[in-house]
Amino acid sequence: MDTEFDLISRYFRRAAPAGMLGVGDDCALLAPRTGWQMATSTDLLIEGTHFLAEDDPGSLGHKALAVNISDLAAMGAEPLACLLGLSLPRIDHTWLAAFTEGFHCLAQRARCPLIGGDTTRSPAGLVISVTVLGQVPAGQALLRSAARPEDDIWVTGLLGAADVALQLRLGKLPANPDLLAATRDALDRPDPPWSFAPALAGLAHAALDISDGLLQDLGHILEASHCGARLDYARMPIHPAVSRSGLDPDVIQRAVLAGGDVYQLCFTAPSEARDEIQACARRADVLATRVGVIREAPGLHVIDAEGQAVSLPAGGFDHFS
Repeated sequence: MDTEFDLISRYFRRAAPAGMLGVGDDCALLAPRTGWQMATSTDLLIEGTHFLAEDDPGSLGHKALAVNISDLAAMGAEPLACLLGLSLPRIDHTWLAAFTEGFHCLAQRARCPLIGGDTTRSPAGLVISVTVLGQVPAGQALLRSAARPEDDIWVTGLLGAADVALQLRLGKLPANPDLLAATRDALDRPDPPWSFAPALAGLAHAALDISDGLLQDLGHILEASHCGARLDYARMPIHPAVSRSGLDPDVIQRAVLAGGDVYQLCFTAPSEARDEIQACARRADVLATRVGVIREAPGLHVIDAEGQAVSLPAGGFDHFS
């Protein structure tokens, strides 16, 4: 019979990078660079809430780490290492092999090695907890409270696909296998801009990741920074599969403005930084799009291509709503 320690040795132990002590002792050991601050974040993924039991385990392993790396990116931090907590209803070696392959592949690509965690038996469904550790130059972390009037508002990546894929999977949109195939990777395998984000430290002012919908998440910046914003809907970088889908425009608008599970950045920066931001985005092979401007007066307004106000969809995701 497999023990907890058998599982750790078989699936989770990897050689730690130089200067770190990883899986195998009571604590991991690591040291951020001199003159840098540590950034850390934790997320829980619960079966039935954040994923379905039939989800591909390799994609789930990828996403479990990606949603946390996205938080580091939101602070302008470089990934340093991660911890994994896994509560399993039973031992399934096929599932574990695929899950850890997806997890370790992203960890290696993002230079965020697994250095510790915990494995337990769950009396019910699967529970996944990931903690990420990163580092950012002291005093240069991107904070929600630092937006300034006349800042440009930027987003990275494409919007709308993850929400459309989720609504299709839940049966809330008419079945469309081709559209689901074109959008599902955005939901199952998000790719946060971890290589681009550190370039924003000291360049951008405020940032967060889009996990619960652009309007809701941007609203957190506006509240913390005591300001308002105007967004230009015509500038939004909509995923081409969504824009060409033939879905009702209101459905697309809701997916773009209020759809969650994006795990891209929304950030603000002074207008004089535009060229440098685009140069950094090209070097990181990231799409960065200006979509609006911070205003001194409170309130969040969205306008269409003719300058008319867009009726805003209901807010984004909330665990307790």
